Amino acid sequence: MAASREPLDVAVSRIDAGSTVAAGLALEHSIPFAVGHELLRQGVNDLSVIGPISDLLFDQLIGDGAVSEVRAAWVGNVSAGTGYRFRDAVESGEVTVENHSNFSIALALEAGAMGVPYLPTRSLLGSDIFEQSDQFVETADPFEGEQIALVPAIEPDWAIVHAQRASPHGDVHLWGNTGIVEPAVGAAENVLVTAEEIVDPDVIKSDPSRVAITREQVTSVVECPFGAHPSPVAGHYNRDNEYYLRYNRQTETESGFEDWASKWVYGVADRDEYATLVDADLEITSPTVAAEVQYGQ
Repeated sequence: MAASREPLDVAVSRIDAGSTVAAGLALEHSIPFAVGHELLRQGVNDLSVIGPISDLLFDQLIGDGAVSEVRAAWVGNVSAGTGYRFRDAVESGEVTVENHSNFSIALALEAGAMGVPYLPTRSLLGSDIFEQSDQFVETADPFEGEQIALVPAIEPDWAIVHAQRASPHGDVHLWGNTGIVEPAVGAAENVLVTAEEIVDPDVIKSDPSRVAITREQVTSVVECPFGAHPSPVAGHYNRDNEYYLRYNRQTETESGFEDWASKWVYGVADRDEYATLVDADLEITSPTVAAEVQYGQ
């Protein structure tokens, strides 16, 4: 089964209010901001968002009331620390938080992908995570008797991934830091892929080892250049460092966030118009090209 190639607004309209959504899966690389902004424009709310280091994405979704629960290792602004909208929402009780480590989020999604109820780890032992949440269980290993922690599976309704390129059928080339994309895609019921470019299937077939996601895993695929800005996309554009600092200054107050959103989210019709607002030079000036790989008989 092939994915459906769709415009961004159509693909995002498939995500219902109340959905569990995993995003920001490649850590600070290739964060799907275009999808996040379209979720806000469409007024999708009551989301449970899941991720390791979501950077600004979760803060932006929270700032406009789209999120009721966060299941994450960290939310904030990598360049400046605090995500003000996240902090205010947690302090006011508008958003609940299930604390994770980066590794426990990875384990939870891996368990979901494997179809098992949990996976064990020792990495959480000695932390106060068991006092903060009853989702995790500390118990004796039935084989060796030593204490272990059990991390329950997470199976999101949606995993959102931004990639360098994809075929119209949903086969995806993704390189650079991929984080926990693989287990999240395996665990999710649906996968939405945005790509810098949609290419002929022969381009994907020419390098099968670089295929990170295959068509039977993908629900919708969207051509969306600049879809991860302000985060970087390996081979396409660098990180917009100044944007992160400006966002921090602008969104310290709720009214400041509203001003930011009126320009960057609601003041544009689509990602093409969004790109006209970016004045930074993010061009990759010293590209690094991998050695040629030969396939065939």
